Amino acid sequence: MTETSHILSEMNQRSREVFRRVVEAYLASGDPVGSRTLSRSLSEQVSAATIRNVMQDLEYLGLLGSPHVSAGRVPTQLGLRLFVDGLLEVSELTEADRVAIDSSLESGGDTIPALLDRVGSVLSGLTQGASLVLAPKYQAPIRHVEFVSLSPDRALVVLVTADGHVENRLFTPPPGQTPADMRAAANFINAFAAGRTLTELRDIMTREISARRQELDALARALVEGGLAVWENAGQPHERLIVRGRANLLDDSRPAQDIERVRELFDDLERKRDIARFLDLTEAGDGVRVFIGSENKLFSLTGSSVVVSPYMNADRRIIGAVGVIGPTRLNYARIVPIVDYTARVVGQLLAERN
Repeated sequence: MTETSHILSEMNQRSREVFRRVVEAYLASGDPVGSRTLSRSLSEQVSAATIRNVMQDLEYLGLLGSPHVSAGRVPTQLGLRLFVDGLLEVSELTEADRVAIDSSLESGGDTIPALLDRVGSVLSGLTQGASLVLAPKYQAPIRHVEFVSLSPDRALVVLVTADGHVENRLFTPPPGQTPADMRAAANFINAFAAGRTLTELRDIMTREISARRQELDALARALVEGGLAVWENAGQPHERLIVRGRANLLDDSRPAQDIERVRELFDDLERKRDIARFLDLTEAGDGVRVFIGSENKLFSLTGSSVVVSPYMNADRRIIGAVGVIGPTRLNYARIVPIVDYTARVVGQLLAERN
């Protein structure tokens, strides 16, 4: 039993209702909630004094806090976690939200990056938060790999896929490389490349380089390792992360220190070539996950929450994710179904395209 489920099981009906009303009122307004306000909205007639006693008990449990002396109460991070896990009533996706999401995916001629960029814009617009869309890696089977020398310290690694897609990337070759080394490296890769994806090829190359060390001289071996590393790592994760709606988190209603932390978060996301920490959010598999405040280290300094869901290909393998970042007083009841539906339709569409 988790900490929140244990606390919830110990609460009586009145405590649950008072707590739920406090959280819902706070999420709606962002303001501390007082006992007099609650006494007018509870299902049973209860005095303000009784409600104050209940709120004090909830504060003792760590579920509510008082931002100022004699002010109302606001939910703590633990309180929001308990609310999301045990008391949140998720809304049905509205027809307007469904139409907005579907229309962003309608254009069949768009590239996948352009389509996902539009999805991110729609998500940030619907939720008034910032959206994160993690695009899938391009994983078409490989037809051919080639190295092209441009100068002693600059070269291209060229990748041709089975569907005719051609891409190239600059990299720094090992010192002393020659055209013969480049041909040897390309021949070595191409002996195993045909029909395999880049990820599959990288796994095979790791084994083959070790097993055939004598057949491949040091410079050609360094070219193989460096060329594949460029395709696996250099820039691609950064390009895969689409962030939209930053301005929604940088309004004047947030404290100055929070705004600065949000700026740092976005700067960090834009600089980062390794976005494994965002991928960690979806490790648990299918379904929406909600992270509140410091529950995830990537967002712990921003006073923010993130609602995130992976999307899958036709083989039910996670290939990307969509999410929304906002203040901890997000409208979780509305945003959870929006993120869930978006992830499912994006996965469906990409599976059909492939």
